[in-house]
Amino acid sequence: MSVPMSVTVGVVQFPGTNCDLDTLDALADLGARTALLRSDEISLGGVDAVVIPGGFAHGDYLRTGAIARFSPVMDAVASFAAGGGPVVGICNGFQVLTEAGLLPGALRPNAGLSFLCQPQKLMMASVNHVLGHGLSPSDELSIPINHFEGNYVCDGATLRRLRENGQVVMRYVGNPNGSVDDIAGICNETGNVVGLMPHPERATSELLGSTDGRKLLKALLYAAASSRQAAGHRAA
Repeated sequence: MSVPMSVTVGVVQFPGTNCDLDTLDALADLGARTALLRSDEISLGGVDAVVIPGGFAHGDYLRTGAIARFSPVMDAVASFAAGGGPVVGICNGFQVLTEAGLLPGALRPNAGLSFLCQPQKLMMASVNHVLGHGLSPSDELSIPINHFEGNYVCDGATLRRLRENGQVVMRYVGNPNGSVDDIAGICNETGNVVGLMPHPERATSELLGSTDGRKLLKALLYAAASSRQAAGHRAA
């Protein structure tokens, strides 16, 4: 799957972010232009997609993502998402998106209170979102996880909506952290905002054990290009 046009992806950096450079490198390797966005910026600078990467934003003090969600850049991210722009939160980024109200539910400490860092089998549950192009429901992926607070929780009504609307993006095969319904990633109702705990930027080479992360990142670039074309048509 080739990217239909060159796109620019902004990667947000909070104090404590530690997967920003890995994410930038993985996206650049796929042909994207990249931009590092600091947490104190008030503009996204015209990017075509946004990734909030993993790490420990603000040291995970208070709650994971709870301080980061008040950073100036998050107002710009929220506006970008409201306009249909592709936004992906990975691990700590997923936590930030839930704290910011861009995704439902919350992430709490893993069952057993164990930090998990391991390869993980996943199954795609839906493809109607910005990480779905070129994939099919039930496709299996191998992408590593690296988290302490990756246990996804939500109330019963929210879970029913996620299931009914096809908002569960992927599930764990052999749930490692206690997440409800084996959920490893979800999207918003329109599919342009996705949060996932596994790290696709760490599964981009056989030397890293898997190239399955490239499939998700390529899908993001496709979504970014499609969004950019749509914006151009609206402006014409």
